[in-house]
Amino acid sequence: MHKQLQANADFQIQSITQGSSFYPKRLLDLSDPPKRLFYIGDIGLLTQPMLAVVGARKASPSGLLLAQRFSSALGLAGYHIISGMAYGIDGAAHRGILDIGASCKTIAVCGSGLDRTYPPEHRELARRIATNGLLLSEYPPGTGPKGFHFPRRNRLIAALSLGVVVIEAAQKSGSLITAYQASSLGREVFVLPGPITSPLFEGSHQLIQEGAKLVRSVQDVLEELPNVRPH
Repeated sequence: MHKQLQANADFQIQSITQGSSFYPKRLLDLSDPPKRLFYIGDIGLLTQPMLAVVGARKASPSGLLLAQRFSSALGLAGYHIISGMAYGIDGAAHRGILDIGASCKTIAVCGSGLDRTYPPEHRELARRIATNGLLLSEYPPGTGPKGFHFPRRNRLIAALSLGVVVIEAAQKSGSLITAYQASSLGREVFVLPGPITSPLFEGSHQLIQEGAKLVRSVQDVLEELPNVRPH
């Protein structure tokens, strides 16, 4: 076990294959679903309704606050929250669930092996998610983070979710990949607008122009989705 996870002896990496009853059927919508998934935490979360909250790594303070608030409110409405454990919006979305201490959970899809926490500054966040949620990866233990891993990670986030909420996205933001993947799979795409002069929202506004739903509140998201029972 990697030293980054040795702080808790209960953190054991396990795996499932496509033949498992816990393998999420939504991943089979992909043209290349992973044959094996590695995980730490509650694998049963993958059978329950979840929404993705994603956005810029270099997010604004207001974007971070909105990510936390949307994540918390969507969780309390009955959806688990999935994101990519990156800097910025992803981390804020995960914390938005963890900090309210409710029965809603957060799922982090990682672009490396689960014994190689990335970014390393999120080691404590990873521990919290492992304890009260789910860490997930298609990469086996020992696999380091590579640039091409993260677009592939994003396709899993898109496929697993009922919809993707984009908080802030610049023109070349990785969250655009998640949004386009989600749209191609028939998932809902929701986008928060921002100042037209801000480069942080160039990608967001592009998504809205191309047909994503502009949202101003959590209710704007919920009205497009099936009702679920709060956990």
